[in-house]
Formats: sequence, C-alpha cells, structure tokens
Amino acid sequence: MACPSCDMVANGQPMPPPWRNLQVITSALSGLLLATGFLGSMLGIYPLLETSFYLLSVFIGGWYFIKEGLETLLEEYQIGIEILMAVAALTAGLLGQWTEAAMLVFLYSISEAAEGYTEERTRNAIRALMELAPKTALVIRNNREITLPAEALQVDDVFIVKPGEAVATDGEIIEGHSSLNQAPVTGESVPVEKQTGDTVFAATLNGEGALTIRVTRTTANNTLARIIKMVEEAQSSKGKSQRFIERFGRRYSPVVLLAGVLLAVIPPVFFAQQWQEWVMRATVFIVAAAPCALVISIPITLVAAIGTAGRNGILIKGGVHLENLAKVRVITLDKTGTLTVGKPLLSKIIPFHGLTESQLLSMAVALESRSQHPLAGAIINYGTDENIEVIPADDFQSLTGAGARGKIRNEIIYIGKPDLFTDMGVDFSSIKDQINELQQSGNTVILLGTDQQLYGLIAVIDPLRPDAAATVNALRQAGIKKIIMLTGDNQLAANAIAASAGIDEVFAELSPEDKKRKIEALDQQYGRVAMVGDGVNDAPALAVAHVGIAMGAAGTDVALETADVALMADDLSRLPYLIHFSRRNWSIIQQNLMLSVLVIGALVIGAVMGIFSLPVAVIAHEISEFLVIASGLRMLKT
Repeated sequence: MACPSCDMVANGQPMPPPWRNLQVITSALSGLLLATGFLGSMLGIYPLLETSFYLLSVFIGGWYFIKEGLETLLEEYQIGIEILMAVAALTAGLLGQWTEAAMLVFLYSISEAAEGYTEERTRNAIRALMELAPKTALVIRNNREITLPAEALQVDDVFIVKPGEAVATDGEIIEGHSSLNQAPVTGESVPVEKQTGDTVFAATLNGEGALTIRVTRTTANNTLARIIKMVEEAQSSKGKSQRFIERFGRRYSPVVLLAGVLLAVIPPVFFAQQWQEWVMRATVFIVAAAPCALVISIPITLVAAIGTAGRNGILIKGGVHLENLAKVRVITLDKTGTLTVGKPLLSKIIPFHGLTESQLLSMAVALESRSQHPLAGAIINYGTDENIEVIPADDFQSLTGAGARGKIRNEIIYIGKPDLFTDMGVDFSSIKDQINELQQSGNTVILLGTDQQLYGLIAVIDPLRPDAAATVNALRQAGIKKIIMLTGDNQLAANAIAASAGIDEVFAELSPEDKKRKIEALDQQYGRVAMVGDGVNDAPALAVAHVGIAMGAAGTDVALETADVALMADDLSRLPYLIHFSRRNWSIIQQNLMLSVLVIGALVIGAVMGIFSLPVAVIAHEISEFLVIASGLRMLKT
C-alpha cells in the first residue's frame, strides 16, 4: 500500500494533517466527482457528461492503488488486492455501470487512505515522547551559564536542570538531589528520588530540587532516542501470523481472479446463462473475496500494541515476541536483582586464625573491587562505610561461576563460593553447620582464604522484593502454569527465597552457561519458556529463551540489546501486566481474523447466488475493513 507520508515519518518529520495527505485529497476528489455525477443524473444532464464525471472519479480515486498494483504485477509478478479492485471497477465500467465502478473506486481508495494514515499515525505516536525533552539546555561553559540547543550537548558537558524542568539528555548527577518523574522512559507512575552519582534520563521531569548533571549520552544516542528507534524497528517487523497471512494473500488473490473468470465464463458457455448477469456476479465475487480486512487485521493491531507498550515503559522488539509471549505457559526468573531487590547487604563477618574483621574485610574489598559480581557491591560499600584501608590486589583473575583470586602481600588469596574451596581440598567441616544455618535464612556465604586454609566467612543477603510473592501469584492468575527460579546462589539460600516468593521449582548453583543450558532443556520439556532477568550475567539465557525479558533495562545497554522484551523500570509487578497485554493483543488479532473470514464468506456466497449487488458488496467490504482497523486500535488504550 502506498503512503506518501511514510517517508516523512521515517525521517522523523511530523505527519501532515489528513487534508494535506495526497491519498486523502485524491479520495475526496473522487467522492466529489461521484456525487456530482450522481446529482447530474438526478437532474437529467447529458449522459456523456454524467459518465465523464464517473470516469474522472475512477481515474483520480484509483491513481494510487492501481499504480501500486501494476508496479507489484510488473516488478514482482504478483497479483495483489489492488489488481482485483481495478479489474472489478473496469469490468463494471465496460458493462455500462460506471456509477458502481466509481463507487467501488471511491470507497476502496478512502479505506486505503484511512488505513495508511491511521497506521502511520499509530507508528508515529511513540515519537511524541521526544517532544517531552527540552529543545535547549542551560550549560556551564568557562564558569558561565549559557543556553544551547539540546542537540549541541556533548559527552562530559555539564548542564543545570531547575525545578519543574525536564532533563535534556541522559547524564549523571554531580550536584543536588530531587525526585524525578521517569514515566516517559520507564512507565513508573511514582517519582523516583535521585541524588549525586545517580543516572538520569532524557525527558524525565525534575521535581523541586535543582540538579547539576554531567552528560553521558548525546541527544541522538540517549535512552529515549534508542527506545523510540527500537520501537519503530519493532513495528516494522512481522509476527509469524502476519507473515502467514501475507503469504496466503499472495497466493489467494490470483485464485480469486481465476475463480472470477471461471464464474463469468462457465455458466454462459456451458449452461446458456446470460453473459451480462454472470459477468456482473463475477465482478461482485471478486470484490467480495478481496482479503483487504484479512491482510490489515494483524499489522494494525501489532503496530498499535508495540507503540502503546513503548509509551508505557515496555520495549517489545517485534510482533513475533508479542505473539510468542501470549502463548508462554512457563516463566523462569533469575534471583538476584529480579526476585530480590538487587542491592545486597553485608550481614555477617566471621574472621578465623586471629584475623580481625577489618583485616578480613580489607582483603575482601581488594578482590571484590575488581569483580563484576552483583554481590561485590555489598562488600565494597560496607568497607567504604567502615573506612577500611585497602591494599590493592595484583594478578587479579575472575573465576567464572566460582569467585576470584588475586595476590595480596605476595600471597594468593581466593574469594568465592564454598564449592571453590572444596574443589581445592580446603577443610572447613568445622563451620559447615554455621554455613548451612546462614544459607537457610537466605544468606549467600562467601569464603576467603588460600588454597590451604580459610581466613574467614562473609555473609551477604539480598532481600526479597516486597511485591515478589504478589507478582508470582498474579502470574498464576494470568495463566502461567509453572514458575521456576534459576540462580547461581547455593541451594539452601535459593530455597529460602523461593519459599518466600511462592516459586514452584528451583535450580541453584548455576553458572551463566548452566542457565542457558537449563533454559534449552526446559524449552524441550514444556514448549514455550520465557526467561526474566537483569540482562547482564543472565544474557545467554535471555538470548536462547523463547522470549527473553529484561527488567530495569533503562540503564543497561546489554539488556536493551539482548532481550526480546525490556521492562524499562526496575519493577517486577509490570510482568503480569505484560502477560495480560500480550494475550489481549492475541485475542484481538483472532477476533479480527474471524470477523474478516466471516464477512468474506458471507459476501462470497451472496455474490455467487446473485443476492448482493456491486454497491452492497463494496459497502459491506469496506465497512468490514474499517471495523477491523477500529478493533486493532483498541490496543492503543490497553
């Protein structure tokens, strides 16, 4: 379908109003000429002049869709819906029924114009978020405050955001504290408190405090711009059902044309029927059988759904993922940062062999300061609060899935899971009961020592999210049959968290590669499986899951790139909404398909039996298309 406004949208330009859209204008002219011809016939004007009005109506109204149909036929050797309509209009005209031909062209052209304009308006709705970001920023240059266009901001520039103003681009707060409304990016309805060191996003609205912010991303590459770009790419991608309908349409239209020819020829040739009557029935049949509503039923719904999700802080990276999510019955959840708060706290320090807590903590901080593990932050933050003197570790090496090692005062020190020390043959049987007790209460136990002896034990706990149990229950109510937790933590601590959250099954002590293999095994066992994580250490599992869902993705590049669906806010309670949203989308698609098939079936039967005239078939056909469009647009309000 041709759409002159599409190029403007693709280039980020605002869409013209309907009266400046060429397809709408030509359709309106076609309707005006049709009305003039009809009025002229009532007033008894010269028949040739009346026919001229109808001919002009057909020519102007059919310009875009007939041109597109011919291009498709000549370049791709495919017969599309446009050719079916052109053949029907031409046949009606040759039979002397130019009024019906003009009516067909006018109604079809206006439905095409409305369809194209509506779809592009729906696609363009996500760009309205860009208007929330200010066009200028108050920048500090050479100790002076100057106002610059937002697009002129460079990384490491410093700008000021006053109370009540929106943030120009992504950055890090270097002075001040305030609450920010992050709804344009994350969909969160409650403002979030921000202070020095925190990340802020473009278009978020500042509360009552003044903020000084260092730019971390330019306006062309900030989080909001990337979300909009990804949503637009997702809206252009096609789901499985849409690809099937398009393949079906490419084969269906030639069959309809052939059936129309046979319907026009066989009764007069073999059964001595009237040529004009059966040619007209064939014309009505071609119009009735054209799959316009069927073809538009899926894309209009998906485009609306993906745009709506994007405006509500959920990035869905293609129609296929939305369709797959509607069919998911098993969800796997990572523990750290997904079911838990993701901000672990140091709960216990137990030194051995005469070491003090400070000495043990000093070694732990030296090693963990080089680590990317989520629990490292708890140890580092505690050490900072206690003003621990840290001696840097040399020859640091991360031991994937187990811990880390490094040289401190010419001694190789290890830090990690109890299994790490078991594998090295270190005996710690005397403290196993203590370890079990800590783990059963939800703590993660970290041991520190050499390959010969332990120097101490550190316990870290990551509290369960307050809404975790309610979310798990809501997922069950949404139709999820099994909820599984995957974690690299020990089995006892994992069991404690799972019991509190109401998880069905737990797989613990998994490396990132183990999580990936477990997802593949679960997919074989249950079919479609969704994986929910933070998109960092569980990225391999997200990538192989039927649907990978990343939480808190607004500040995580890996999550945005790896996941199929990204919840921009760090809010677990959005997960049940996402499941309901995907199933409502699939339900509307099914309703649209059923409506389209029923209308086509009824019209085809009526056409063959001679019950429907061409005007009736045309009107019913176009009404069904408008109904399908309106039905699909319900996803804009979900």
